[in-house]
Amino acid sequence: MKEQLENIRQEALAKVSEAADLKELQDIKVTYLGKKGSLTSVLRGMGNLSKEERPVVGEIANNVREAITKEIDEKTDALEQAALEEKLENEALDVTLPGRPVQVGGAHLLTSIIEEIEDLFIGMGYEVREGPEVETDYFNFEALNLPKGHPARDMQDTFYITNELLLRTHTSPVQARTMQHYGGTQPVRMICPGKVYRRDTDDATHSHQFTQIEGLYVDKNVRMSDLKGTLDNFAKSMFGDDREIRLRPSFFPFTEPSVEMDISCKVCKGDGCSVCKHSGWIEILGGGMVHPNVLEMAGYDSEEYTGFAFGMGPERIAMLKYGIDDIRHFYTNDKRFITQYHHAKGGTL
Repeated sequence: MKEQLENIRQEALAKVSEAADLKELQDIKVTYLGKKGSLTSVLRGMGNLSKEERPVVGEIANNVREAITKEIDEKTDALEQAALEEKLENEALDVTLPGRPVQVGGAHLLTSIIEEIEDLFIGMGYEVREGPEVETDYFNFEALNLPKGHPARDMQDTFYITNELLLRTHTSPVQARTMQHYGGTQPVRMICPGKVYRRDTDDATHSHQFTQIEGLYVDKNVRMSDLKGTLDNFAKSMFGDDREIRLRPSFFPFTEPSVEMDISCKVCKGDGCSVCKHSGWIEILGGGMVHPNVLEMAGYDSEEYTGFAFGMGPERIAMLKYGIDDIRHFYTNDKRFITQYHHAKGGTL
């Protein structure tokens, strides 16, 4: 039995030294030290030994077990260390390589233009208001002096959801809602930016979805000269101190009198060129004095209160300011176009 134990020790230690991986090492441990292993099988025969031999053989068996266990543990540590070093080598990072550049995003040009206009009017004491894009027929039309059957409704090619619900065609409903909120007893000075929708064929200058910013000022003794001064300040702030404005008579159902505002052409300085169609002027927005019917429907006494309103398209403002020739550029998400204007706010490029 002593010889058997010695043979087991030598055989096990030889196989442990030759083991190539942890799985093979585990198999060796089970083969020699497991419940059905070689060492256990030999020890089962100790019952046939004399009382004098049992302690001697038992001590030898323990020494064999300890020797095999120690060798397996040392081999395990060596294999684990080798595996770790191989993993570190395979996953090593070259810290001397230059870092990958981080692409930093920026505001969309339309967002920058809208924020610039908001900042301008907030500086003049206006508040920024918002309203629902799915609007009622009443606020989109009737509250703005456009009763059912009014021919001017046809000018706006509306997306109807039901007979009384629609996608708003302008942001003017926010003005009506704000005036009703104040109940006809307080002055109103506000702008309302947002998306609007019209059934239109998309081309270089038209889109079925676009943005608007409309403004409203209602108080006692508000005059057309106040509107002109406000719009002149807006034009000079957005396009430069050298820009001139002119107001032309026009028609809008919710203002009376109504005007269109032009700014002097930046290219020809008013002398006339192909950009301004040789007129020296470029149309930019519409406005006028709030119609008495609109004031009355919102609860204001039109004998005591007057006001002006105006509306503009941020897309058109951006196109004029930066020389963009196609409105579709704003919505096609072409990064080559968008990234040109990440720092556009506050000045031309």
